[in-house]
Amino acid sequence: MGQVAAGLAAGNAVIAKPADQTTLIGYAAIKLLHEAGVPEGALQYVPAKGSVLGSTLLTRPEIAGVCFTGSTETAWTINRTLAARNSPIAALIAETGGQNALIADSSALPEQLVKDVVTSAFDSAGQRCSAARVLFVQEDIADKVIKMLAGAMDELVVGDPSVLSTDVGPVIDEPSKSALVEHAARMDREAKKISEAKLPADAAHGTFFAPRAYEIADLKLLTHEVFGPVLHVVRWKASDLDGVIYAINATG
Repeated sequence: MGQVAAGLAAGNAVIAKPADQTTLIGYAAIKLLHEAGVPEGALQYVPAKGSVLGSTLLTRPEIAGVCFTGSTETAWTINRTLAARNSPIAALIAETGGQNALIADSSALPEQLVKDVVTSAFDSAGQRCSAARVLFVQEDIADKVIKMLAGAMDELVVGDPSVLSTDVGPVIDEPSKSALVEHAARMDREAKKISEAKLPADAAHGTFFAPRAYEIADLKLLTHEVFGPVLHVVRWKASDLDGVIYAINATG
């Protein structure tokens, strides 16, 4: 809703298009804004397939800007569609699939670091654009941090998100779960598993995916954002901070 609110605050009329999996939640949110006083003429809700909306709406000269959250590939498609119009240049703000990284040096308090990493990586089952995907930890404290991380993950409770004792709920749909299972299988072959949370018996059905953490040798092993409860840990030397930052920026 941040993009919708920002567009309205800047004086624009807004067409809100939800993700395919969140049409009802999107409708409820837009309805609340209308009830709060936002004119229906200034805020319209259009649940539709992205491919359909893109070919019919983005080509219209009245569209002055697009705010998009999703894959890098789709963002490029939107960019090309807007650029091909014979009309004024439209702004495109795209939040896409880079690697959100947390860099910890040897001055970090391990207890606080692990607490923050677990919260960021596994809250909302890792299904937030702001979720930590990679922890770069200075080699001087890496062994201690990794041991504490494994212990903290042993305490994670996976289950029904409506229960207060639950830490991690299901991922949003079956394709998302399948992509995570495929990635985990690859990491099991190519990386070192730090920990895998336990799945209770009542999570055997549905789209539950056990949170996992892996130690990887190089960020290049990750070719795209893994959208779910998977954390990747990379050790780094104190002399190589510039290289770490360059590697992160190069991911998107």
